[in-house]
Amino acid sequence: MSPQRKNIFVLGLDDANLPTLRAVPDAGTYHFHPLLGLDELQGGEVSVRDLMNRARAVLDAHEGSIDAIVGYWDFPVSTLVPMLGSEYGTRTTSLESVVKCEHKYWSRLEQRKAVDACPNFGRVDLDSADPQPPEGVNFPMWLKPALAYSSELAYGVKDMTEFRTAVDTIREGIGRVGRPFDAVLELLDLPPEMEGVGGQVCLAEEAMTGIQVAVEGYAHDGDVTVYGVLDSISYPGSSCFLRHQYPSTLPPSVIRRLHEVSERTIRQIGMDAATFSIEYFYDPRTGRIGLLEINPRHSQSHAELFQYVDGVPNHHRMIRLALGDDPVTPGGQGAYRLAAKWYYRWFGEGTVHEVPTPEALSAIERDIPGVRIDVVPSEGQKLSTVPGQDSYSYEIAHIFTGADDEEGLRRKYDQCVAALGLSFDDTAPGGHDVKAS
Repeated sequence: MSPQRKNIFVLGLDDANLPTLRAVPDAGTYHFHPLLGLDELQGGEVSVRDLMNRARAVLDAHEGSIDAIVGYWDFPVSTLVPMLGSEYGTRTTSLESVVKCEHKYWSRLEQRKAVDACPNFGRVDLDSADPQPPEGVNFPMWLKPALAYSSELAYGVKDMTEFRTAVDTIREGIGRVGRPFDAVLELLDLPPEMEGVGGQVCLAEEAMTGIQVAVEGYAHDGDVTVYGVLDSISYPGSSCFLRHQYPSTLPPSVIRRLHEVSERTIRQIGMDAATFSIEYFYDPRTGRIGLLEINPRHSQSHAELFQYVDGVPNHHRMIRLALGDDPVTPGGQGAYRLAAKWYYRWFGEGTVHEVPTPEALSAIERDIPGVRIDVVPSEGQKLSTVPGQDSYSYEIAHIFTGADDEEGLRRKYDQCVAALGLSFDDTAPGGHDVKAS
């Protein structure tokens, strides 16, 4: 008699991630259930209370065991996982540990206790008639809300004119995520340094330079394990990602230091039974490692990369941890030596046309082995209406490629862009593609 399948509820389960979820080891013993849709989780101004009630209705109506509740998206998914886990007895990290990562100011305070890898930072008074940069924080700097989707409302500024413009924009839009984040903060016993800070605070921090990398790992029974380091490569002259590439090409000595900084930071945060992804800068001229931010979940956008190279999507670790198991997995068992996620972007407003059908996309993927394509906007959509975009560009497609060298990764990307055949009209002045290099 075959064992009963484990019921795993996935907050924001989407079609793009379903194939990689079904590719994890022992997937035949799991039953994946969708728990709330991405539109209700990320569209407009969310209500944590309403989302919790909707999730409870689904879980309470379920006939059978609730073995795990998981998610691979940022707020509010990241906070709903421990909140629901506490109510339904599933294994998760604590809500406090998640918020310590998500709240950029609180996260900096915690990071500073564990490592010497933080830039100068401070809060900006959005209520002031004449807001000023925090003392000791110099230009160029980044301004960002305590919490935001992707890089929404994050601005690099180099002088007071740009500073004031960014503050005005952030002040206008910060409440969409900040207000529901305030509702989560009210559930916690905050330390004295966080009293009165709230979720609608603006952080300023000095810009870091160098090679950008991402570290993925997990915490299990008090031990912290790093299982992958990826290079994050930007478009020339831009802060927007061109691709994430796995594994990293950094020297082994730097990789070891990234492991050490990550392990100390996660222990300070207090995460357990959870995956994480930490973004860094490494400056090869000075040897300095700078910690950019901590994400209290693995990156769903890297799932194919780990599958191509290691033979196992990183979703595997999230699931095993939620079931109470150590997800230790050997690397290098995949079909390719290298993998990349490419961001095909449009730098400026426009309307997209000739979006391929799912059948046409499947044909491209069959013709070019080792690729997968997700087109972001829909046919005839104005790019500024696509949710979750950064402050400087619009994502047109995500293109995943696996190959045995960088030339192969690039060749497959170029072939996919050409095969997509997307066109744009109503393009604003300056609207254009930027060629990968």
